[in-house]
Amino acid sequence: MPDQLRSMAVFARTVQTGSFRGAAKALGLSPSVVSHHVSQLEASLDAVLLYRTTRRIALTPEGERLYAAAQEMLSAAEGGLQQLAQHAKALSGRLTVAAPAALAGSRLIDDLASFALAHPRVSLALTFSDAPVDLIGAGVDVAIRAGSLRDSSLKSKKLFSMPRALVASPGYVARRPPPKRPADLAGWEWIRLSSRPGKAAFTSGDREETVEFHSRLTSDSAEAMLQLARRGLGVAMLPVSVVEADLRSGRLVEVLPEWRLEAPSVYAVWPANARRSGLGMRLIAFLEERLRT
Repeated sequence: MPDQLRSMAVFARTVQTGSFRGAAKALGLSPSVVSHHVSQLEASLDAVLLYRTTRRIALTPEGERLYAAAQEMLSAAEGGLQQLAQHAKALSGRLTVAAPAALAGSRLIDDLASFALAHPRVSLALTFSDAPVDLIGAGVDVAIRAGSLRDSSLKSKKLFSMPRALVASPGYVARRPPPKRPADLAGWEWIRLSSRPGKAAFTSGDREETVEFHSRLTSDSAEAMLQLARRGLGVAMLPVSVVEADLRSGRLVEVLPEWRLEAPSVYAVWPANARRSGLGMRLIAFLEERLRT
């Protein structure tokens, strides 16, 4: 049966191209091999399928019936191959992603949700924490990290920059002389993210200033820093996406709004031995594409 099916495919291509030579070229065979397949098919069916002349071929009544059946067979086979190809392209498996908790309310969540909707066979395990994560030790496929990258054994790609604002409660600001420049903030109380140094870089036009500070209060959580700032315990450098609602409501105010804090770069980070076609790389490509829109 397999030989007969192969001969039927050669027969159908012969009819489609109108000659043994045309079928041979389309199939990458010699004209004699094409002729052999057709003759073999005729012998197995004990029927003449093609009228042959030196210039052309024509279907016999038996050949017309077989050609119709061969077309249905080939159409079904092509449809099955397309389904298998689509199935092979469909992503599946488990993907572990770690990101700063400060980004839990940002566009990143929308992008991750869109990826999950686009690939329903992928299981996403999401970890949002502002504490440093050991990718290899924790089995993380992709980490989203802000700021400078120290581990040279990992691969990385910049995704975007994260604007920040220096904020405090209105009551805290009211108890201090109005600052005119970043240097005036050196004696203020700063709430610091424990993974970041006690340093703040500002720009205003072509002016640049860096303030170094010591913190009585540190935390590994941006949410905790936000809560402490709301309670009047000092100034905090936080992503704009985290504080914009508080700034609109007046629960927090921006300190020195005419000066811009340095916006750290946000990177996708992954193990160096990750497969180029793996889920992690597909997610990174998806995020890059979303950021371009």
